[in-house]
Amino acid sequence: MRVMKWSMIALAVTAGTSQLAMASAQDESKGFLEDSKLNVKTRMLYFSRDFRNVPSGAQSRVEETGLGFLGTFESGFTQGTVGFGVDAIGMLGLKLDSGKGRAGTGLFPEGSDGRSQDDYSEGGGAVKMRISNTVLKFGDQFTALPVFATDDSRLLPEVAEGGLITSNEIDGLTLHAGHFTALNAQAQTYHDSLQLKEANVVGGTYAFTDNLSTSLYYSKVEDYWRKYYANVNWALPISDKQGLVFDFNIYDTKSDGNLARAYDGDKLDNRAFSLSAAYNIGAHTFTLAYQKISGDGDYAYGVDGGGTIFLANSVARSDFNSEDEKSWQARYDLNFAEFGIPGLTFMTRYVHGTGANVSSGDNGKEWERDIDIKYVLQEGPAKDLSFRIRQATYRSSDAVYLDSSPSIDELRLIVEYPLSILYAWLAVPRT
Repeated sequence: MRVMKWSMIALAVTAGTSQLAMASAQDESKGFLEDSKLNVKTRMLYFSRDFRNVPSGAQSRVEETGLGFLGTFESGFTQGTVGFGVDAIGMLGLKLDSGKGRAGTGLFPEGSDGRSQDDYSEGGGAVKMRISNTVLKFGDQFTALPVFATDDSRLLPEVAEGGLITSNEIDGLTLHAGHFTALNAQAQTYHDSLQLKEANVVGGTYAFTDNLSTSLYYSKVEDYWRKYYANVNWALPISDKQGLVFDFNIYDTKSDGNLARAYDGDKLDNRAFSLSAAYNIGAHTFTLAYQKISGDGDYAYGVDGGGTIFLANSVARSDFNSEDEKSWQARYDLNFAEFGIPGLTFMTRYVHGTGANVSSGDNGKEWERDIDIKYVLQEGPAKDLSFRIRQATYRSSDAVYLDSSPSIDELRLIVEYPLSILYAWLAVPRT
């Protein structure tokens, strides 16, 4: 599941109706150095899980704290009809607190003795080329495609290796085509720890109007499966401070190799869909969502990225993605900016799933309650420093527990500080 969840609402292209005439981003290039960006994000994460119904003698708690540094450099593009540039990624994770009896949070690599490593690091780079409004990027990168999305739910994110074309030649239309050959897990440093052989993806998002967009994607992961994904997102303004947003997502997954059995023990041939409706009035947002899995097997993902589940009920602990499972969600969000406290937000939700067909029965049940409080400093020398509390209570029936998911109480405390490093000398006029 994805804690820091991507949303098709956020990814929807908010352009107007399509127009063939569109300004060329490459024509507006200022140069390799002049358009460069260097960002460093620091994340401190305390992570604990208290398991409630594990067998006697089994580990009943994991608890660790870490400090992560993520540095990204993005050059501009050289001027001319075809622009060239480079990107670089550097990551470092440091263990602040752990223990042999408390390891296993997924924050750090573990040694053969069951202890977490004191530190780990990873680096990579990519070359890129731009013609007009189309960019080809090849090398190490983060992805956020609904059929191939890297995960960022622990200390440091997953990193994909391959090539990705992103085209915005038509106003309102974004097209993607990618070929990936490696994927590294969040807490690993050796090459292709998730053992991805090859993944090919193609698709795009089109905004019919400012308020209506749709997406369609296809992927094929060698020896695992092929997937289709579709999304429709419709925002309906009611007044200046009221509005509705409807979001529909659907996956169609089918096995394409024997390795898919590792995810479910059988061949996959299923559909997974979710439909959500959010009503916003001033500082308040109320959301209801329904999700259903039908066909053979669970909705499976992971080797194609730990974030590749753009479904409404994929939440902090559970994805509610078992075979035949149906789940409902009720969610409430509050933005304190309306009350004079900008930067402070609150969220709580409850998800209930039934009818899961698991190995020990066909009526597995589970529920989850989440609370999320976040505050972001709005000004001053520490502007954009954020503090976040995420608490999850998850309970599962014996059937679901025996299959994979024990009941837990989970707590995450997250402090993040994103820093944009600007080179003032680049802006000095040349003489």
